[in-house]
Amino acid sequence: MMLLHWITDAQIWASLLTLTVLEIVLGIDNLVFVAILSGRLPPAQQDHGRKVGLALALLTRLALLASLSWMVGLTKPIFVMDGYVVSWRDVILIGGGIFLLYKSTREIHSEIEADEGEPCAIRPAGFIATVVQIMVLDIVFSLDSVITAIGIATEFWVMAAAIVIAIGIMIWASASVSAFLNRHPTVKILGLSFLLLIGVTLIADGFGVHVPRGYLYAAIGFSLGVEALNQLAARRRRAARAKRLGQAPDTGSAAQS
Repeated sequence: MMLLHWITDAQIWASLLTLTVLEIVLGIDNLVFVAILSGRLPPAQQDHGRKVGLALALLTRLALLASLSWMVGLTKPIFVMDGYVVSWRDVILIGGGIFLLYKSTREIHSEIEADEGEPCAIRPAGFIATVVQIMVLDIVFSLDSVITAIGIATEFWVMAAAIVIAIGIMIWASASVSAFLNRHPTVKILGLSFLLLIGVTLIADGFGVHVPRGYLYAAIGFSLGVEALNQLAARRRRAARAKRLGQAPDTGSAAQS
């Protein structure tokens, strides 16, 4: 009976709920990156690439979580540079931020060049390279959330369950997010711009300048709201144009304007 005491333990349930919500919220930027990366794969491999990448990312997160002493050690100083104390966490965040800036810039360039008809801009990406990039960026994105999870919960299974639930939701939603971004090129560019912003934030955090994620998500929410109004206005313009021409309005191609 002692093994089942957690069923009536409100603190454990509160920790599980808090960590699950935290993992989901902090995984939004990761999900956008996964959707954009998988979109460069051949159509037949995109869904498989998303699932494999996120499944391996789940194993990586659980491995990080299992190495509690190593994770805590990431925040310990390794050297001092001009009075600034640098830890392995800072190095990982700075490296991940630089990679995110590079990758997002390349993707934006590819999207723009693809619109201009440049063949090399739409060259499909390799399956293994895409999966590896998903795993590497997931480590960077999840680093702070795993460290935070260690501070919130004391039971390993609670932290592991929250990560499994969050990744499961990401796998379930990844196909819809990818399809949505592919249908709406302007939203895809907006998502890449957010990743640029997050890359700068990771670098700043690595240098000791913490930017609350709430500010980022507020900016993202506002921009998405403006884009939603833009899509609605474009749909109404097409409907009005189709009505003048005596045609049935095409509501399924809102992103093509």
